[in-house]
Amino acid sequence: MDHILSIVLWTPLAGLLVLLFIPSSKPNAVRWWANIASFIGFLVCLPLAFRFDSGQDYQFVEKVSWIPSLGASYHLGIDGYGLLLVLLTGLLGFLSILSSWTAIEHRLKEYYANFLILQSAMLGVFMARDFLLFFVFWELVLVPMYFIIAVWGSHRRIYAAFKFIVYTLLGSVVMFLGILTLYFQHYTQTQVYTFDIVELLGTGLPAGMQWWVFWAFFLGFAVKVPMFPLHTWLPDAHTEAPTAGSVILASVLLKMGTYGFLRFSLPMLPDAAKDPKIVHAMALLSIVAIVYGALVCLMQKDWKKLIAYSSVSHLGFCTLGIFALNPAGIAGSILQQINHGISTGMLFLIVGVAYERRHTREIAEYGGLLRVMPVFTIIFFIAVLSSMGMPGLNGFIGEITILQGAYQMSFNWAFWIVVGIALGAAYLIWLFQRTMLGETTPRNHGLTDLSWREIAVFAPLVVWAFWIGLYPKPFFQVLERPAAQIVERVRPGYYAEQKLPNPLTPGPLAHARGSESATEPRP
Repeated sequence: MDHILSIVLWTPLAGLLVLLFIPSSKPNAVRWWANIASFIGFLVCLPLAFRFDSGQDYQFVEKVSWIPSLGASYHLGIDGYGLLLVLLTGLLGFLSILSSWTAIEHRLKEYYANFLILQSAMLGVFMARDFLLFFVFWELVLVPMYFIIAVWGSHRRIYAAFKFIVYTLLGSVVMFLGILTLYFQHYTQTQVYTFDIVELLGTGLPAGMQWWVFWAFFLGFAVKVPMFPLHTWLPDAHTEAPTAGSVILASVLLKMGTYGFLRFSLPMLPDAAKDPKIVHAMALLSIVAIVYGALVCLMQKDWKKLIAYSSVSHLGFCTLGIFALNPAGIAGSILQQINHGISTGMLFLIVGVAYERRHTREIAEYGGLLRVMPVFTIIFFIAVLSSMGMPGLNGFIGEITILQGAYQMSFNWAFWIVVGIALGAAYLIWLFQRTMLGETTPRNHGLTDLSWREIAVFAPLVVWAFWIGLYPKPFFQVLERPAAQIVERVRPGYYAEQKLPNPLTPGPLAHARGSESATEPRP
């Protein structure tokens, strides 16, 4: 299967083509096919995990000339980081569509069509090895997400969708100026126009120019994360979006920002990335996001908005790990991005289940759900423990690894991480207590527990949370080389200085199986 990435990338759109021929007058047929197409989209991702070799760099590489006059190509490839994000996207895309079975009742065909387009666009972002191709997919993500919020959202959906599109478009325009700077600087040095990321990695920029390009990239990526103070679009978008939109927004779209920092800002602009002023600024913004997001969660009366602000806090851990600029911080950040997708995806799905039954997100309207929805309560409890970093579940592994990396940089960083973890436990446990425990309010007496379809939505996420928490070794193995490459790019000689084994140095086993990808050289 030489074109496995193309198969994964275009399967959702192939499902869309079939969907277009199903009459809108047959809603059950539309539902069934959309779910089948998204499930097939997830299944075709699985061979990537089985065929991936953690001892190599970019794999499953495909490269075909696209726009020769601009130096743009259809260039795909994934490393360990990309692999985990592709698998996360495939799974959450399917579960989001499955969770919509009874939640969406009007304009079904258009709804599922937007989700299938969104699925392909997100996969393209994580696979693209050409900057122009990456930017096309990056922008394409905005269109279906805008319509999902604006058409199928809540009362203030138009405002939330407009705010989402304005923030992200402005950030993207500035980011593209940074891409063009790299593009023309590469031409100045080599007399060759190219958007190929492998080639652009070898482009040397003066320190001053790196500084400006870094902040151009920052606006594009920080809005997407979103980092404080560019986060204000997120609570509105999360709150007004339908449940599936909130799930995919939190679990996948936010990771596009952290992905951009790790894939482009650090390796392409190493002098700027390790500049003490920039590192301190990024650390300060991350710490403010951790503490501010958690404190705002403690004040929320809206169940969904509380979880939305928790994403601001949790993504602060991820950006702080990135700018620790060491293997533990970067590997922990990547794993925590996956963890956030799992745990926050579960939390938004839980809110969706409760909202379908009561049509309110006010925390005060709930209470005593344990007595009438015991299975629902157990899954909610697992999601809470996962999100707050309880040992044995996925969140703990990511947080403790980031804490290790942050401590190597600064005791103060580690201190604020501990504060953020404590505050996270406080607002999550308080939320669980107010909604699940105590006396059952009269309006909640008739609520039904989870159906088999709803249990099927939660089951893969619960299994994945326990898998990472109890046996994280396979995940760290696939992340070891990507993290090492980023560290060596930003801090050359780091492993030698620290007297640590370098995963990029070929050993006897590496020589036996080939330490580098046969299809794409390591820059």
